[in-house]
Amino acid sequence: MTKRKEQYDEASQLTISKDIRVRFNETDPLGIVWHGYYITYFEDGREAFGREHGISYLDVHKYGFTTPIVKSVCEHKLSLRYGDVARIETTIVDTPAAKMIFRYKIFDANNEIACTGETIQVFVDVNGNLSLNNPPFYEEWKRKVGLLK
Repeated sequence: MTKRKEQYDEASQLTISKDIRVRFNETDPLGIVWHGYYITYFEDGREAFGREHGISYLDVHKYGFTTPIVKSVCEHKLSLRYGDVARIETTIVDTPAAKMIFRYKIFDANNEIACTGETIQVFVDVNGNLSLNNPPFYEEWKRKVGLLK
C-alpha cells in the first residue's frame, strides 16, 4: 500500500504541548476514554496553541471572522483511562490556502502515541461568507511567526 504524500509541511517551530488529566465523565463504564472526547482534547490543544501564539478564537473574532471546523480526522492507537495524564502536541500546518490546518499527537503517560489527528478550519466573515483568500490579519500573523517572508 502506498502512503499518500503530505501536501503541506508542519511548521514544527509552531508546536504547543499541553498536559491533560482524564476526568471520570470522559470515560465509559470500563474506565476507558470515550472516543468522542479525543476531539475535545484536540480543541484543548488548539486553544492552548492560539493563546501561546496569538491566534486564539478571540483574536480571530476581533477581526470579524470565525473559523469553523470543516474536517476532522482522528486515529486511535492506544486507550487512555480515567486518571491518566496525557500530553497533547498541537502543530499548525503551513499552507497557502485560506484555512488553518492543525495536527495533533496525544501521548499517554508512557510517552506512547495514543491518538493522532488533524482538523481543518476555514475563515467565515460576520455575514457568514466563506473567505477564499487569507484575511489580512492572518497574513500578518503568518509573517510575524515566520511562515511568510
